[in-house]
Amino acid sequence: MDILDILGKINGILWGTPSLILLFGTGLFLTFALRGLQFRKLMYAFKLGFTKEKEEDAKAEGDVSNFKALMTALAATIGNGNIAGVATAITLGGPGAIFWMWIVGLLGMATKYAEALLAMKFRVKNDKGEYSGGPMYYVEKGLGPKFKILAIAFALFGAFAALGIGNSVQSNTIASVVDESFGISGIVTGIVLAVLTTLIIFGGIQRISTVAGFFVPMMALLYIAGSLLIIFLNVDKIIPSFALIFEYAFSPVAATSGFVGIAVSEAIRSGVSRGIFSNEAGLGTAALIAGNARSDHPVKQALVAMTGTFIVTIIVCTMTGLVLIITGFWDPTGGAISGVAHNANLDGGALTSAAFASSLGQIGEYIVAFSVIFFGFSTIVGWYVYGEKCFEYLFGTKATGLYRTIYVAACGLGAVANLTVVWAFADMANALMMIPNLIALVLLYKVVVHETNDYFENHYKVATMKKAS
Repeated sequence: MDILDILGKINGILWGTPSLILLFGTGLFLTFALRGLQFRKLMYAFKLGFTKEKEEDAKAEGDVSNFKALMTALAATIGNGNIAGVATAITLGGPGAIFWMWIVGLLGMATKYAEALLAMKFRVKNDKGEYSGGPMYYVEKGLGPKFKILAIAFALFGAFAALGIGNSVQSNTIASVVDESFGISGIVTGIVLAVLTTLIIFGGIQRISTVAGFFVPMMALLYIAGSLLIIFLNVDKIIPSFALIFEYAFSPVAATSGFVGIAVSEAIRSGVSRGIFSNEAGLGTAALIAGNARSDHPVKQALVAMTGTFIVTIIVCTMTGLVLIITGFWDPTGGAISGVAHNANLDGGALTSAAFASSLGQIGEYIVAFSVIFFGFSTIVGWYVYGEKCFEYLFGTKATGLYRTIYVAACGLGAVANLTVVWAFADMANALMMIPNLIALVLLYKVVVHETNDYFENHYKVATMKKAS
């Protein structure tokens, strides 16, 4: 048995039904504990994130604004999982998988809220004068020294995961797309990516957040605009597409000639697992940047952070899903809506690209190609923050220069390497980050509830009264 087989068996256990239930259950538990905060305060959360920084927040301690913290988190989260991951989910689970992605996303907003709140509550200032926060700090400081082994485990696997799923895997995907679309070799792409990554990450959190603040809106708008164009060109298929999503969320997809059918259980499993991979709620990653936010109360940044899950799952993933359903590319026979058969061998990003091209021609292919490039590169930059924070916790700020060098090297080498084993190890590292984080969220939920009540009873009302007067 080789290393890939061993990692495959480990991942089968780590990402099996118990883990998915734990993730789903934590989101559900926090939703009830917070009385559906993510629904009640969603518009207020968007207002906090996307309006000009208030005077009290500008004077508060922290390294970056709420908006830049959100953009940096989105840079790492909006990635190729929103293109290839959704395509895989809908191919394996049918249109109903989108419904279950919505559910896990909506519940995951409560999880992401709790992560960011605790990151702000238990953050520390390092010897460079910058703030550091994340699961390792709220595990150690919130749960006590006896839980420090969990904090170390999170940081260790977080540093490794950043080199894999957040870096070399992304550069490999970018190199593949650039080669296929523009005929540029992986070596050239790897060098360019390594140079650009160096220029950004060696500028520290301020430069990274500034680049993310520019990059993320641009790349998201490009992809969403292309998706909306296809949707509106097929406006008569919008309602039937949503009907299929709701129908197949609770009913199996019947087998037909050339199509084996899909069980409801597969729709649930695919939707939940791919939903988690797309928004990262429960992995604790967003908490690693939330601790740098400049805000006068932890709840403010927590509210802003949870909007990221809404943007990724409810908006971006839905766009991909609707395009695949409208064009019939979820079903090799063409589906009930389009009736146009396609190549059954297509999967992942290639399937999404073909769906775009079927409506927009070569422009559609380029939209997906550039989206993969932008999404992938932003993920490389955003995940660097995660990896550095984990490495800093383990070895101190003086060691971060070494991690930057390793990170840049992994970016360049990833473009030309065979990363099958890296993919498998990164999946394992993600799962092993998730477990200590979820334990902390459940055990510290009273802190989350207390801080939430404090804000809305003492600070939010005061601010509202001042505005009214």
